[in-house]
Amino acid sequence: MSGGTGATVFRVGAALAGSAALALFCSRVVHVNHTTAALAFLLAILAIATRWGLVESIAASIAAVLCVNYFFVPPVGTFMIADPGNWVALFAFVVTAVVGSHLSASARRRALEATRREREMERLYELSRALLQLDAGTGTPAQLAEHVARVFGFSSVAFLETSSGRIYRAGAAETSIPEGALRDSARGGGSFHDPERNVSAVAVTLAGERLGILAVEGATSMTALGAVASLAAAALERARALDLAGRHEAARQSQELKSTLLDALAHEFKTPLTAIKAAVSAVASEGEGPRNELLTVIEEEADRLNSLVNEAIQTARIEAGNIRLDRQGRAVGDLVGRALDGMRGSLSDRDVRVEIPDRCPDVAVDPDLIELVLRQLIGNAVKYSRADSPIAIRARSEEHAVVVTVADHGPGIPERERERIFERFYRGRQSAALIPGAGMGLTIARDIVEAHGGRIWVEAPRAGGAEFSFTVPAVSENVRA
Repeated sequence: MSGGTGATVFRVGAALAGSAALALFCSRVVHVNHTTAALAFLLAILAIATRWGLVESIAASIAAVLCVNYFFVPPVGTFMIADPGNWVALFAFVVTAVVGSHLSASARRRALEATRREREMERLYELSRALLQLDAGTGTPAQLAEHVARVFGFSSVAFLETSSGRIYRAGAAETSIPEGALRDSARGGGSFHDPERNVSAVAVTLAGERLGILAVEGATSMTALGAVASLAAAALERARALDLAGRHEAARQSQELKSTLLDALAHEFKTPLTAIKAAVSAVASEGEGPRNELLTVIEEEADRLNSLVNEAIQTARIEAGNIRLDRQGRAVGDLVGRALDGMRGSLSDRDVRVEIPDRCPDVAVDPDLIELVLRQLIGNAVKYSRADSPIAIRARSEEHAVVVTVADHGPGIPERERERIFERFYRGRQSAALIPGAGMGLTIARDIVEAHGGRIWVEAPRAGGAEFSFTVPAVSENVRA
């Protein structure tokens, strides 16, 4: 016999004994009439219904009818009823007692339910406060299990994290929730109730994503457990968002540090480069001959090294998200010419065809940054095409903008990769193992073009190869710097 059933039997017995004791008291001690006795029994029945419940009060009602009939209704001492009116009185008493018991028991249940819900709300509020104060340095799932066990007083709590498959336990009886049931629940519907163990479990989900399974040992409603699961999901998502924000902040600070270091290094590089150029110019002015040719090479390479230093600084600033535009009105031909001059060494034996219409409008751009975009696209065309194939640089005007295109006759880019090649560190499958690179150049080019309010894309012409195009605003457009 379970504890709950045994307690009910005991209370029913107590109600019957109490009814008999009340009948003896009213008939032998105070000698009241049957009306007064019925009222006394009715009050006792209502008290039993309020204190214990409907089953006990109905048992007391039956006992009260028998006692009133035996001790107070003539002929007294028997269960016979001589006057038909007394049948009506006893029937009314039974109906009144049962209805009163039902109403009293219902009121008691509602009061207990309200008290239980109030207590659950208090615990949920306490749990929400505890989850908001989770220690970021400690594992969130472990703290979650500990707080649920402490606030709700569960003897055992287990949380199965879906992403890692780990189980976190808390409570006095940590191992009472079987691991197999948790993992079966994770593979199935996510919720279960084991009445023998008094264990209940519910899935912890957020926006359709299952984060884990929360199981508890102890008396609780599935509604309250569902609310706990919602709080747990919010706490886990908050921890994940804080972790992601921390990673982003660390990455941002790393990029800023790199940009600062490169600025400092650039200053250190430019000082000796300036001195080298000045010395070379001074020596070259003293005469002519083979030595001057070598000095010219030194000067050109110094200019190239200075350009590489400036490009490295710009690249670091762009990676750090620190793009500062110095917009100026420039002719597209001048921008292309400067980019080609900076790449003379790698283009010495290449056929580069520049096709820019005479009436192409000027563009409002940061010259250094757009030249960096052009050098990146032209450099890619050099790396990915044959040495005997031409490289074409074209420009055309469209509404409020100019489209610049760099075309090569290389192997081209598969359609499935044309969007991804602009992602950071992504490199095509065919070229990654053959041609060196970090997969950052096109990302930087995209960021520069988008900072100007334009867009960049790649197409595959019928003749083969790849065509990279980007747009920049024309001078006629009202551009914000």
